[in-house]
Amino acid sequence: MRDVNLQDGRPEQAGGGADTTPLHAPATAPVRTRGFDYLIVGAGFAGSVLAERLAAGLNKRVLVVDRRPHIGGNAYDHYDEAGVLIHRYGPHIFHTNSQRIVDYLSRFTEWRPYEHRVLAQVDGQQVPIPINRTTLNALYGLNLTTDDEAAEYLASRAEPVADIRTSEDVVINGIGRELYQKFFRGYTRKQWGLDPSELDKSVTARIPTRTNTDDRYFTDTFQQMPKHGYTKMFERMLAHPNIKVMLNTDYREIRDEVQYDHLVFCGPIDEYFDYRFGKLPYRSLRFEHKQLEQERFQAVGTVNYPAEEVPYTRISEYKHLTGQEHPKTSITYEYPSAEGDPYYPIPRPENVELYKRYQQLADETPGVTFIGRLGTYKYYNMDQVVGQALAAYKRIEEAERGPAPGESAEHAASLAAQAT
Repeated sequence: MRDVNLQDGRPEQAGGGADTTPLHAPATAPVRTRGFDYLIVGAGFAGSVLAERLAAGLNKRVLVVDRRPHIGGNAYDHYDEAGVLIHRYGPHIFHTNSQRIVDYLSRFTEWRPYEHRVLAQVDGQQVPIPINRTTLNALYGLNLTTDDEAAEYLASRAEPVADIRTSEDVVINGIGRELYQKFFRGYTRKQWGLDPSELDKSVTARIPTRTNTDDRYFTDTFQQMPKHGYTKMFERMLAHPNIKVMLNTDYREIRDEVQYDHLVFCGPIDEYFDYRFGKLPYRSLRFEHKQLEQERFQAVGTVNYPAEEVPYTRISEYKHLTGQEHPKTSITYEYPSAEGDPYYPIPRPENVELYKRYQQLADETPGVTFIGRLGTYKYYNMDQVVGQALAAYKRIEEAERGPAPGESAEHAASLAAQAT
């Protein structure tokens, strides 16, 4: 069990980083000397954002615990043996359309502009994914020059599906079976351990098909990376004197020893209830990190490998993301797995129904709030988790203080919507 007081700061990692001076004014109300107002389980985005808001906004005393030896959850980054800044749990690209979320996180980090691009290794060449006009021209030796021409070409290959229910239906209905098999079937089978015909339509609906030549993976208005890394951002977020952090700590080992008024649980909801109705299914990942004696390995941050005979799904090279200049480079191979830490809730109707049973238990459990991907069994992007945590704080704040003067009902409704 490791006790970390982030208020005192940490030694700089190799390569430097942002100033970790706390951004908060000293608390004016007295801080309790014994016990905590909130025990938060999980030091990722959900837990850290809510901890910061409770401490800075309501002067609450907060204990944050995490099983892992670090803060930041799956967004944790660090300098590897070669001195290259890597993401331990695969590439995390920050993107959002919410200025409010950007403004909030900007209190704890500067930003580096970055637009993520992904290539897919298909038919012996690397082509843009999501599929766009450049992809079609390269694969089929075409000379499509306008959006209309590309749309017409895709329409000629599409196979209309009357009742779209599965991920397979979505893709075949939009672009036809051949492109589905080249780009989606193998990748999805590896990633999820299931055929796309067995998965909810939401899985492949996340990946658009474009008729223009926009090769950015995301099209959000804000696409930037924390200038000095995610870990530095989390360190500043948790640097409030009202926040205590304990790492290498299972909350079950300390929950009866620590005085607290309310529990915020960001771990798996089924684990909290001792798997009363059975385990909620997740897919996990295994990461193979490599350091290379060369400056660059691939043309873009991530290259996907959809073919089923290739055991990994993608290779990421972090210097594209971070902008770090270094004579060496570091890459990560991702291997999907049925075993290991829970990463992706598996979107199937029976799993949703199982979660609803746990959700009902959660609703009937006083003194506990469940948030985050694992706490709500939903695949959220990072900005969505931040929004959910801010919305949870808003509800707590209004319960204690009432609505802010002049705040509109529409704004309050929009905050509540972000938590669903």
